[in-house]
Amino acid sequence: MSRVLRPLFLGLLGLVWLAPLYLLLVNASKPMAGYVSDEVWKPLADFALFDNLADAWERAGLGDAVVSTTIYSVLGPAVAVLVGAALGFAIVALRLRHGFFWFVLVFGGTVFPLQMIVLPLFVGYAEVGLYDSRLGMILVYVAISVPFSALVMRNFLGGIAHQVFEAAVVDGASTWRIFWRIYLPMSASALVAVFILQATFVWNDLLLGLTLSQSDEVRPLMTALTGMQSTYGGSQLPTVLAGGLLVSVPTVVLFLSTQRFFTRGLNLGQF
Repeated sequence: MSRVLRPLFLGLLGLVWLAPLYLLLVNASKPMAGYVSDEVWKPLADFALFDNLADAWERAGLGDAVVSTTIYSVLGPAVAVLVGAALGFAIVALRLRHGFFWFVLVFGGTVFPLQMIVLPLFVGYAEVGLYDSRLGMILVYVAISVPFSALVMRNFLGGIAHQVFEAAVVDGASTWRIFWRIYLPMSASALVAVFILQATFVWNDLLLGLTLSQSDEVRPLMTALTGMQSTYGGSQLPTVLAGGLLVSVPTVVLFLSTQRFFTRGLNLGQF
């Protein structure tokens, strides 16, 4: 009986999981005049997905937002991963004095919810001139990505035998060369896995984008997308759904193209 019930139960769970995706695709493909809120489950013969995508791109001004969000999603996590790897290397390989204290100090940044620091962060950014600037957005994304990166890289590098570091020192390698040429290549899978997770978080961020940006050239994608649903000049639901589908494609492509590294990093990185 279990051989029959288990596939049936898993199949039902799969259908439930795929239901929101079905609703997104069906309703994003409907023409404006054909959308009826009482018939969201019913597909229409008229296929208007590409027209809705073009309309969403134009209405939300996604061109500048795509460029800005790509910069944030690449630079922020990349710098954070390197900083986290350097901290893990200092604690594990260099045996940094009071290393656990420094690690707790860095990881302590995750103790308070992000919503608690939004107001002082906004005031501080306004006072130092970082508000509504790409540099300010990159800095805050680096700061919020470092603690998790430090946690994962410290755990991963802790699994590398310390004799590797000692052998490299005996061979005359400098500390920088050991870190750059030995430890980083050995932890490539963990680096990629952490980068993917943090890049996805930055790409999907809404709160920081709403708080710390205003202009079209600086604001991230999700912030630009919410402008389509504003009280003044709001778009119809098929256009909004098409915009949501459009901005979700890069993260899907990222996961599919790097799934081999991501899976290996999950297996070896001790998450």
